[in-house]
Amino acid sequence: MRILLSHSDFIEYEPKSKALESAKKAVKEKKRIEECLVVFTAIEKNDGTAEVFQACDEIDKVAGNVKTNRIVIYPWVHLTNTPASPTLAMDLLAEFEKKLADKFEVYSSPFGWYKSFTISCKGHPLSELSREIRLEKKQVNEEKYDYKELLRQISKTKIDTRVLKDNDHRILGQKLDLFSFSETAPGMVFWHNNGWIVYNELINFWRDEHRKLGYQEISTPQILDKKLWQISGHWEKYKENIFLTSYENREMAVKPMNCPSGILVYKSRPRSYRELPMRVAELGIVHRQELSGVLNGLFRITKFTQDDAHIYCTKDQLEDEIIAIMSLIDKIYKKFSLDYHIELSTRPEKRIGDEKLWDIAEKILKNVLNKHKIKFRVNPGDGAFYGPKIDFHIKDSLDRTWQCATIQLDFAMPERFDLEYMDSDNTQKRPVMIHRTIYGAIERFIGMLIEHLNGNFPVWLSPVQTRVLSLTDRNIKAVEILTEKLKNNGIRADSDTSPSTVNEKIRNAELMKISYIILIGDKEETNKTLAVRMHGEKPKFNVDPDKFIEGLKEEIRERR
Repeated sequence: MRILLSHSDFIEYEPKSKALESAKKAVKEKKRIEECLVVFTAIEKNDGTAEVFQACDEIDKVAGNVKTNRIVIYPWVHLTNTPASPTLAMDLLAEFEKKLADKFEVYSSPFGWYKSFTISCKGHPLSELSREIRLEKKQVNEEKYDYKELLRQISKTKIDTRVLKDNDHRILGQKLDLFSFSETAPGMVFWHNNGWIVYNELINFWRDEHRKLGYQEISTPQILDKKLWQISGHWEKYKENIFLTSYENREMAVKPMNCPSGILVYKSRPRSYRELPMRVAELGIVHRQELSGVLNGLFRITKFTQDDAHIYCTKDQLEDEIIAIMSLIDKIYKKFSLDYHIELSTRPEKRIGDEKLWDIAEKILKNVLNKHKIKFRVNPGDGAFYGPKIDFHIKDSLDRTWQCATIQLDFAMPERFDLEYMDSDNTQKRPVMIHRTIYGAIERFIGMLIEHLNGNFPVWLSPVQTRVLSLTDRNIKAVEILTEKLKNNGIRADSDTSPSTVNEKIRNAELMKISYIILIGDKEETNKTLAVRMHGEKPKFNVDPDKFIEGLKEEIRERR
């Protein structure tokens, strides 16, 4: 049961016509009740006498607080999405009235009638209150299960390393303690601290570059009404890949893509030509159903983060925006020494939108590439269902290619969502929409990067940037002091003061691919210097601690 309480100067209502044939006869004239507590009431499925009594207790408390003895029961089915049957509702409303009449002067507006009403709410802190009356139902059959057997069933299956190469990201992910998977969430990554550092450093880099270019960053909900995906066209094209759920008898979808919800941000208020180009970025988490047999580490998963951005602009602004995106992609890929080639993907067999708009969109992308003398090959039929695209295919150190970045030109969704902006001549115009990603799926980009670098992250990405080792127990205090100093300078540092041999400590740090290994012995303490070994290189001695720290901070700051 749901009730909305309004302490009012008055309520005036007038029955107009029957909403239910079974409704009792009512006098078609205005009824006005002064100085009252109006109880808008919705009876729900599974309600009973117990809920009526609980609601009466709540009304009793509120009436006492606002000092009124006059109650108006006003049936208001719109408070709930799970209403009771009319018969049950009438019976319980009769009980409601009878129970309250023991203590209050009770009025009841006719049930099952369309009514007009006017109400004057007093406006003090207690004048508008809502209550949900939901009593826990006695469980008839308690579910029985063997938690030990369930634990056995969900226990993580170890990777069969016999069929994988040493630099496979799944093996390196375990060795470097980056991530894991569990049968409780097929195709979804459990990021460990080390892996989450890599993930967030990539995002920090992404955010820094986007701020410089005037992008706004947004975040949109995970679960949205089915209607949104029907408007966008995803329902027709991708329904079998969408995770579905329901909420109060509404069919909802866990978002498989970010663009439709981002469009709602654009539509949240009228837009002017002065706001265009409007660059809106979102690190949006999406879910897509995949057959368990095709799941493949970080490369094929069901939950991932897409580094989307959507640009709303005029046709005249398209060329500049596309070239700016290509420059950003090139800058970010060069940071990781990634080579790539470009493909122009044209209209697929399954598509939405007017064919003439497809002609225009494909011609625009081709002209931009040709005008700027950018080499590309045509990939017929591989465009998005709403528009053609320019795809960037990365080549990694293992000679494999990965399609990560994409620039998609879309005339269709602005039409379907009726997107507009007010132009300088005071007429409404339709913007063009560019969809784009750079990393693509961040998880897949990390998987590719792990294998491309063989786990040897640059220092700015490295989960542990520096490890300080003690030569003997006498040097432990100096190790602790230096480690703390490194941390205070924003460097991710840890230490190894275990009783192991120095060679074993160095070996463990090398296996974890830590960027810098620092050794402190008696000689270093006496000379106030460090012995520094960069991962995979020979050690350097007599290194000045302050110069090392400043140099390392600069290397991290510049993301070298």
